[in-house]
Amino acid sequence: MTSAAGQRFSRQALPRLAGLLFAGLLAFTVYFGPVTAIDARISDLVLRWQARERPAPDSVVVIDIDQRSLEDPQMLELLGNWPWPRAAHGEIVDYLARLQPKAILFDLIFSEPDVFRPYSDAHFAGTLERFPALLPLVIAPDGEASPLAGLAPVMGIKPSARPDADAALPLIAPKALPPHVWRTGIINFLEDDDGIGRRYWLWYRHGGWAIPSLPARAALDAGLLLPDSDSLRLHWYAGPFERISYRDAYLDSLSEHPKLGARFTGRTVIIGTAAPGLHDLRPTPLSAITPGPQILGTAIANLEHGDYLSAVSPVYSLLIGLATMGLIGTAFHRQWHPVAGAAMLLAIGLGTLAAAYAVLRHDLLWQPYSALGVAAAYYIAAGLWSYLQERRRREHTTRMFGRFLDPAIVATLSDENQMAEASASSKREISVLFSDIRGFTTLSETREPEEVVALLNRYFDRQVEAIFSKGGTLDKFIGDAIMAFWGAPVDRPDHAHAAVLAAMAMVEQLEAFKQELGDNLAQFDIGIGIHTGPAVVGFLGSKRRLDYTAIGDTVNLASRIEGETKGRARVLVSEATRNACDAFEGCRLGFVDMGEVTVKGRHKPVRLFQPMWRQT
Repeated sequence: MTSAAGQRFSRQALPRLAGLLFAGLLAFTVYFGPVTAIDARISDLVLRWQARERPAPDSVVVIDIDQRSLEDPQMLELLGNWPWPRAAHGEIVDYLARLQPKAILFDLIFSEPDVFRPYSDAHFAGTLERFPALLPLVIAPDGEASPLAGLAPVMGIKPSARPDADAALPLIAPKALPPHVWRTGIINFLEDDDGIGRRYWLWYRHGGWAIPSLPARAALDAGLLLPDSDSLRLHWYAGPFERISYRDAYLDSLSEHPKLGARFTGRTVIIGTAAPGLHDLRPTPLSAITPGPQILGTAIANLEHGDYLSAVSPVYSLLIGLATMGLIGTAFHRQWHPVAGAAMLLAIGLGTLAAAYAVLRHDLLWQPYSALGVAAAYYIAAGLWSYLQERRRREHTTRMFGRFLDPAIVATLSDENQMAEASASSKREISVLFSDIRGFTTLSETREPEEVVALLNRYFDRQVEAIFSKGGTLDKFIGDAIMAFWGAPVDRPDHAHAAVLAAMAMVEQLEAFKQELGDNLAQFDIGIGIHTGPAVVGFLGSKRRLDYTAIGDTVNLASRIEGETKGRARVLVSEATRNACDAFEGCRLGFVDMGEVTVKGRHKPVRLFQPMWRQT
């Protein structure tokens, strides 16, 4: 592969290959979720923000075993320290049953019998026989396995078409109570890989058996249809459900004139604890310490109201990611400013975030954030690639034209198309300037060579600055002479006018140079000739050394005109240059006709003009 072909491959194939790789990464990210933590955490922020619009519904009420209940003197006198006798829960259930709640659920574990108060457990069991309540069941990985086929039917465990008769699970069941009151559902905390609970079990499947969760049992008992999945994606509410202290409910149950009755009628009642000392606090999108009854109540309310979350198809995340990457690629192809590209990416990100928030209000969870993250990574990679390509182009341009052009003009040639046009040899109309030193031979004879070289370098520095200041291209130094031209590699309609202005500036620089060195340069002078016409401009030379130069009759005539300045004027221009200057609307020069001369190599005489500043 040739160097040019390799560069074309680098410029064209590599960005496309990178685009395909990022598209593949995007698809893998969206469908296989290697960075789902990004989606999950950003979705948590959005859910927390949107939850402010969702007050907790009044269909659920929590009887909270709070710190007040544990420390209240009256409760200590009646029930003693925690754990209380379970007969107290029986009295609460008996009290609630008379008030006709929709359902009663316990978020408390009754795994061990009360060996000191067996009558208390019996009282609780008798109450549950008359007024059934739902009890928690916990799958404990380290516990003793129980055969699922032998569990009580009242637990609601459902076999599949072909259940495993030997399937067993380590379960923490309410063994303090007789099995016939075990109307249970699992309450295991369902956490994602980052430890945050965002879902709730509906069914836990094992060995062909399906174990319902406590919210699923409550929904089925209420005649509700469950979503066709094993877990429920929770849609959180702004604040806690209505909480009534266990103390208040218990004392009200003992009162001859209950006052809280209306607060339980027709509602789902959850009996649990938010007390820190009882360790039922879990991390959720809302808080790192969300009480278990709040999580359970959210799942139940979501099922009752049908406002649980449904996941939007990942196809939409893939589409928004691909569309964003396509726009990024287009922006870099069209050479947008990086700030414009970043603003576009930010606008897409904010618009997508707004769309995700909008669909969330319709109970749809869209998580396009990792897809946008991949698109942002593509933007960074594309920006880095573009920067490196631009830097390489600039370095290449500087290597090619830095010796001939003002750095400000070199900077304008970084565009690839401009570079190709400037580098190609072509016939153009240009204005060529030749400058030569008068009396250089005498100067050389009276000074040491080192002094002459130093003097010339200082002189050339001034003259090159004058040429560059007017946008000229420095062709070469020919001994003590200078050749420059205008109109290439950058086209400009005023090239003749700029060339003459540069000549005038060179004369001014000469006078400043002579004043700087004093009487030693009294005989030091220059002649400048300018001609405008067609010439072939481009790089000329060998593989080892190339120069950007102009060749043709226009160059020869400019040199001949410079030779005619002796005894006439410091600056002479051809009639073509004079006409081109007069045609330029902004011309600030006048011209004095110096007559015709016959120059070597031309049959017709050449009319010359001396430029002067136009009187205002």
